[in-house]
Amino acid sequence: MVANMNVGNSLRGALEYNGQKVNEGEGKLLLSNKIFDDGTGTMDIARAASDFERYLPARMRTEKPIIHISLNPHPDDKLTDTELTSIAREYMEKIGYGEQPYVVFKHEDIDRHHLHIVSIRVGLDGKRLDNDYIHRRSKRATNALEKKYGLCPSGDSRRRQEQGVLRKVDVAGGNVKRQVGNVLKGLSGNYCFQSLGEYRALLSLYNIIVEEARGEVHGREYRGFVYSATDEKGNKVGNPLKASLFGKYAGYDAFEQWCETSKTQIKEKDLGKYTKGKVAAAIRQASGREELVEKLKAKGVDVVLRETDTGRIYGATFIDHKTGCVLNGSRMGKEFSANAMQEWVEAHTPHSTQLIGVTLSPEPQVESRQPFVPHGYDADEGSVTGGLFDIPVSQGIDPEEEAFRHRMQRKKKKKKKQKRI
Repeated sequence: MVANMNVGNSLRGALEYNGQKVNEGEGKLLLSNKIFDDGTGTMDIARAASDFERYLPARMRTEKPIIHISLNPHPDDKLTDTELTSIAREYMEKIGYGEQPYVVFKHEDIDRHHLHIVSIRVGLDGKRLDNDYIHRRSKRATNALEKKYGLCPSGDSRRRQEQGVLRKVDVAGGNVKRQVGNVLKGLSGNYCFQSLGEYRALLSLYNIIVEEARGEVHGREYRGFVYSATDEKGNKVGNPLKASLFGKYAGYDAFEQWCETSKTQIKEKDLGKYTKGKVAAAIRQASGREELVEKLKAKGVDVVLRETDTGRIYGATFIDHKTGCVLNGSRMGKEFSANAMQEWVEAHTPHSTQLIGVTLSPEPQVESRQPFVPHGYDADEGSVTGGLFDIPVSQGIDPEEEAFRHRMQRKKKKKKKQKRI
């Protein structure tokens, strides 16, 4: 863990820099000491500044009374918010600032989550706190915390175990099975989703589609997943690949269990709040479709829209790569639902209804039956080759898709009645 210290005289600047990230969903307020916290998860910057100023005497002997510290764990260290809070508190005590007023922020706007601490380096008498060997004290503190919490030593060179950025599947690149497997493994356990539609939206970013296979094999009911590579337009290419080729983590049972786990994690950690804050901020600031996409991407969020053949949006899913949260818009509120997105796009596209820039997922085509053999594979790719059994493959039910379909049916019925009248 690496600690960086900066001193200055702008209290408001330090608080605004961190507070705005919290209020826009790109950070969290983890801890405050002697500074008011209303418990809402947001920050009243003016109130915090006023509280700090109570500890800054009118006459001070130092020109730079503000200290701004960043604590940076190694990217491989996976720490909970509770652990990070304890680390921050213990660090401030070890460097002699435990009794000072301070606020601890967790920044989540980049993959490497880290802490920022804003405090003051003067006492009530206006004298500067003991600054002798402060950097040496800081290094001793981080070394002790690394040992206590089992963190990667900051002195070690970075480990060459980087999986790298996940790449989209490219059939032309060959070995499709390996490409799909790399993506599935990289995503496994790192994203929270609660429905097949949300899982499909996540996979679509990497040119992969998943379908649910049901049937009966040797008298036993069968339920599983089949994965396929797609082109940039979402059309399936190449042979379908059975989930068992990649391991249990890619199968239907693991999917169901993970949906339940995700539901709990999203609720307990209130992850949707941060994604909602980012999307709301981008929508307020954007003047059109393309700018909205750019602002969301800058915040680490992708949006996948599902459309009918006529270009009508019937599903919207937001994928927050910072929190690992995948959410259908309707889960965050009506203002982010498919209807709301359609209305926003129309209102901000005065001359054309053509949509540009957002990842589009094609409207699912219902396949009545697809040949599938649990035990027959191509030797090279392990792909399904067809044979003794025909197991129907369904696309799964997406709540937004169903709601949209019902609305369309009601509109058609209403028009028919009006014609009769």
